[in-house]
Amino acid sequence: MFEGFTLDRIDVGEAELRVRHGGSGPPVLLLHGHPRTHATWSQVAPLLARQFTVVCPDLRGYGESSKPATTPDHAPYSKRAMAGDCVALMRTLGHERFCLAGHDRGTYVAQRLALDSPDSVRRLCLMEGIPIAEALDRCDARFAASWFHWFFFGQTGKPAEQFISADPAAWYTATAEHMGAEAYEDYRRAIHNPTTVHAMMEDYRAGLGIDRQHDEADRAAGRRIGCPLLFLWAKRDDLEDLYGDPLAIWRDWAGDLLLGQPVDCGHHIAEEAPDELAALLTAFFA
Repeated sequence: MFEGFTLDRIDVGEAELRVRHGGSGPPVLLLHGHPRTHATWSQVAPLLARQFTVVCPDLRGYGESSKPATTPDHAPYSKRAMAGDCVALMRTLGHERFCLAGHDRGTYVAQRLALDSPDSVRRLCLMEGIPIAEALDRCDARFAASWFHWFFFGQTGKPAEQFISADPAAWYTATAEHMGAEAYEDYRRAIHNPTTVHAMMEDYRAGLGIDRQHDEADRAAGRRIGCPLLFLWAKRDDLEDLYGDPLAIWRDWAGDLLLGQPVDCGHHIAEEAPDELAALLTAFFA
């Protein structure tokens, strides 16, 4: 897995991130989603490394990155905090400006990074998500039925991690079919670590509160993503069913800088369609 890449643990200030990096050329940062680790990129990163320097961290709280103590407002697991980690990581590796891709929860981190640190991002690819404030504004019975886990994870009265960690494999049911054996084992280690599960729930608690507030503040101020944005979504997932045309939503955040298209696969694009995704990212980032 990740042949030719270096595996490091890098102190970024408030957290220590496990990261793989390799290749040569312009820098590219890849951010995973829930409940994955950086290993979700194991088939895509080597293809990109032919033309780019590729950096794949575990986000704070995920995988083998550190799990900072939380606070009542869950700010240590806000996308702003995670984005700050990523900027510090890239600067530590010598990259002041870079291309950026995020999937699922990594999409929210990448969006926040592009808004908070616009000088750092040359081009941005987001996958399988719309801004958290936009999603919650559209929350109806259908959304709640399909994505009830947002609210199960996000509440604190009966913490979800107590139920999940009682039998992680019953909740997280991914297989090695698309991941590959090594990436699957990395994922399995993560979901069977109660500390990691707690941190992943904190990500969602931040999402329902402080992350939504940050999105709403940006929207009220008219802040927009200032670099070219490629949005990709999976044909065989439910994004269009829930929101209609996702490009219509992202256009309010990126204007004429927006491009986008669906990919014929399920939710985990990097695992299910790695060759197509690598080709799309290579063309866009180049």
